[in-house]
Amino acid sequence: MESVLTLALMLLAVHWLLDYPLQGDFLSKGKQLGPLRVYHLIAHSGIEGAGVGLVTGNVWIGLAEWLAHTIIDEAKVQGRTTFAQDQALHIACKAVWLAYLLLSATLLHGSSISPWWR
Repeated sequence: MESVLTLALMLLAVHWLLDYPLQGDFLSKGKQLGPLRVYHLIAHSGIEGAGVGLVTGNVWIGLAEWLAHTIIDEAKVQGRTTFAQDQALHIACKAVWLAYLLLSATLLHGSSISPWWR
């Protein structure tokens, strides 16, 4: 159970780190306007996906995060969601990735998950 809590906290930490201090003004403003808006959005989301992929040790979950993060952030840029809804959706994604890992580990190995760094 400790590894599940550790993984959950690591997923949240990587999100908060990459979505706030490490996103910076360049990507934050760039994904909202300008001719390279979509490029900046995809770049930021790809960084988030890479972080999730590194924490989970699963490239497919990292790619799923990249896609989900792009869709969620685009909805915020378009004014379809608020900041709070945007963050709730990002956190919900982390819960889905964690649930997937738990379910697949249980079904495939009959045990709980073990983070890649252990």
